[in-house]
Amino acid sequence: MKTIAIFLTSLIIAGWIGAIAVLSVQNYSSITLRFAQFESFPMPLGLVLSFSVALGVVGTAILQPLLNAPGYEEEDFED
Repeated sequence: MKTIAIFLTSLIIAGWIGAIAVLSVQNYSSITLRFAQFESFPMPLGLVLSFSVALGVVGTAILQPLLNAPGYEEEDFED
């Protein structure tokens, strides 16, 4: 079961990376992020998407064990 979970996780991440690569090549225009009164410097859309996905993956990997999310148990990951 552990092998299937790792494979599916890798497949989903690879799909996101592929979609970001295609979108980045097609839309090379620069964008500026705005939040409240703050504004970022112009950067390519692909870079923004890459950072967003990476932050989401890392954040989920860190928070899931800390919050003891349903379905997460230590014996599931032992061989």
